[in-house]
Amino acid sequence: MAEHENGENLRTVFGPVPSRRLGQSLGIDPLPGGKTCNWNCIYCQLGRTRPLVNERRAYVPVEKILADVRRALGSLEPTEVDWITFVASGETLLHSGMGELILAVKEMAPYPVAVITNGSLLSVPEVRRELLPADAVMPSLDAGQAKLFKKITRHHPDLDFQQHVDGLVAFREQYTGQLWVETMLMRGVNDSEEQLRDLAAVVARIRPDSLHLVSPTRPPVEPWVQPVGDEALARARAILGDVVTILQERPGVFELGEEEDPATAVLDIIVRHPMREDLLREALSHWQEGVVDQVLAELARDPRAQVVERFGCRFWSGSRQIYPDQAPD
Repeated sequence: MAEHENGENLRTVFGPVPSRRLGQSLGIDPLPGGKTCNWNCIYCQLGRTRPLVNERRAYVPVEKILADVRRALGSLEPTEVDWITFVASGETLLHSGMGELILAVKEMAPYPVAVITNGSLLSVPEVRRELLPADAVMPSLDAGQAKLFKKITRHHPDLDFQQHVDGLVAFREQYTGQLWVETMLMRGVNDSEEQLRDLAAVVARIRPDSLHLVSPTRPPVEPWVQPVGDEALARARAILGDVVTILQERPGVFELGEEEDPATAVLDIIVRHPMREDLLREALSHWQEGVVDQVLAELARDPRAQVVERFGCRFWSGSRQIYPDQAPD
């Protein structure tokens, strides 16, 4: 299990970061001690899941997370945040205090609250109830049949495809907020006509407000995972219908606290959102003059950071994240 025993000392709030769906999003990570997940997706930007974890508990105390949120909000101007987003280093809903956290954050700040989740625990009635006050919930659905779903997610043995779909359907029946399902399209993995028709049949059962199609732009854990091209996106839109929104990487400003050490501020982001080196350079140059080469040199020496190469690009990531071609398997 990921090491959360020192959770009192871990930073749980980061950003705001530019989001493809949410503008400038202030992130809350309730599982900040290392990747904690019940899936081991082939495309995950946070590396491999070791071991798979499917236990809900308070990995970091609720009081600690809320104190971090208050501190972050106190340092930001109201116009700097569009949404507050719960997005974990792993599966968000594994934190057992999500219901309490959502309600407390909504009382604390005027911003809408989103929850990014793989959706694997929505089959649990208690989990569905906890999410009802959120303004938007964004679960994943990357396949429309069990064999492909398992190939992509490499999920915990206590989970399965039918359970996942039934949970999404049950949540839709209760939830009145925005349900935005996300599908990661990958070349030669889940982008064929047959695979997309299987997906469309399941999406029709779930009835989300929108189906967000994305393709890998951050470093997938498996080096053979590749983004799809325009032809596959057009095919997906034609088969999946009007519910589809195709999301592209959103350029924007990464908020790096001016009172912070810049290398520490960058590290806070890349352990959750690996960044392409050219975008990192751009963000740093806009933030503070003359620090780009200095920060990259510090990161290169820092044992908590690493460089991962995907799609012919260099990405900066946290060193705890396990990529099979970067470290012994």
